[in-house]
Amino acid sequence: MGWSSRPRARLRSAAGLVAAALVGALSVTAAGTTPASAATKEGVGLELKPGQSVEGKPASRNWLGSYLVGGKQVFCVSFQLKAPDTDEKYKPGDELLTKWGEKIPADHAANISYLLLRYGDTKDANTAAALAHLLHSWTAAPRPGHDDLNPNLSKAEIGYDADFHLKGLKAESQAAYDDVAKLTADAEANRGPWTASVTPPKDDQHLGKAATWTITVKNAKGTGVPDVPVKIDAADATLATDATDSATSADAGSGQAGQTSEQTSGSATAQGAQTETTLKTGSDGTVSVKLTPTGDQPKLSTSLSAPADRPYVQNPVNTGIQNVVSTGGEKTLTAQGVAAIAKPGEVQVTKKDAKTGKGIGGATLRITGADEKAAATGQDGKPLTGPDGQPVVVTTSGDTGAVTVDNLLAPQDVCVVEVNAPPGYENAFDPKNPPSVCGSLKPGDTLALSLVNTPNEVPHAIPAGDQPVAMAKGAVDTSYSAPGLIGLAALALLGSALVGFAARRASRR
Repeated sequence: MGWSSRPRARLRSAAGLVAAALVGALSVTAAGTTPASAATKEGVGLELKPGQSVEGKPASRNWLGSYLVGGKQVFCVSFQLKAPDTDEKYKPGDELLTKWGEKIPADHAANISYLLLRYGDTKDANTAAALAHLLHSWTAAPRPGHDDLNPNLSKAEIGYDADFHLKGLKAESQAAYDDVAKLTADAEANRGPWTASVTPPKDDQHLGKAATWTITVKNAKGTGVPDVPVKIDAADATLATDATDSATSADAGSGQAGQTSEQTSGSATAQGAQTETTLKTGSDGTVSVKLTPTGDQPKLSTSLSAPADRPYVQNPVNTGIQNVVSTGGEKTLTAQGVAAIAKPGEVQVTKKDAKTGKGIGGATLRITGADEKAAATGQDGKPLTGPDGQPVVVTTSGDTGAVTVDNLLAPQDVCVVEVNAPPGYENAFDPKNPPSVCGSLKPGDTLALSLVNTPNEVPHAIPAGDQPVAMAKGAVDTSYSAPGLIGLAALALLGSALVGFAARRASRR
């Protein structure tokens, strides 16, 4: 606190403040004196006139607001002591106590920690004044059975007259007066300790397929805390924000409620896929992201600044200077979640002879999805295609007539479509309506499918007579190759020649 003869200024805001999330200050001056230190620089807040009397002297003004110390915005809590210089040196102190060295009640300590976190970097003069008022109300309140508001007491002994200052705030600014109730209600509703949790999707995830993960921040009452910046990191996965109203993108360095940025803050991999971002919780205390697994163990990790149960002070190196309440009352909360990647499945196809039941090797089969056109999906989330870009083709082998396709994404519907009939089974094959079979593949399972082929019919007899070609058709085999047709014609011509030769020999006799 400093003494000053400066003219009255009802509302003041300093430009170029450095947001440092530090809190709490009050300055008192007496008429006819000079500033305690020319180097003292007040930040944002309100000047109240007159101020609370101390040491039997009327105070000309009180400063309710912040200071700039070491390039940071701070507030002080040792009521009526000297305000710090801008170059004042501080060292880490202990738990914040009352002006008389007594333990602060747990609810008030939690309120202070919360307000430090949420409003410590405010640039609003009304908010800063309300915050300073509340801090002194909780750290220098008059004690029962003590005459702590006696105006004849020394600076080290006098307590904070909350009613006097609250009336002064109302006279200076109705907004500041209203902010006292607003900040109090906010602290009561959202003070710590907070909890953070990560909820993966209920179902197993699949490589290359996005699913929604939810991060939740709750206060001591178990309700969601809004406007909390949450840093999110993904491992074995990439991120995309969920297009809902439950979250807003946030500047990673912002700690003040209500501040958002137009773009999500994050980093990208070499491929341009986002793996980290910072978002603010929505009104229900949650934020959702879309996570797409790129590895076998996708994990989502989060971290956020939360109010500690009790704040800590920074003590000045020089005696007689006010203490600084800093974000030593702030702590980092972390949470993470791990998803299970669905196990791949496999399809085992067997090609059999319709009559004998034996396996058929050499059958070519195309592996597709449920529509029998698009490729089935591999475990990596990519279509299972061949070099031509079409659904992959496999060939049955050996006497078993079987072929296995593994590492398929599951669950999915898979179909097997015959491309070409194996040798000896061509006649019953219709390329416009090829044989196919489908089934549902489950994670970690083997889907057994079977296709049958009807063998070509062999002619039972070659009829005699003068129409050998027409009579040579079998009951099923209705087509012939060009070499076959030429062979039958040659046999017919040879038969005619032999008959003529025998007739000539008989006539010569």
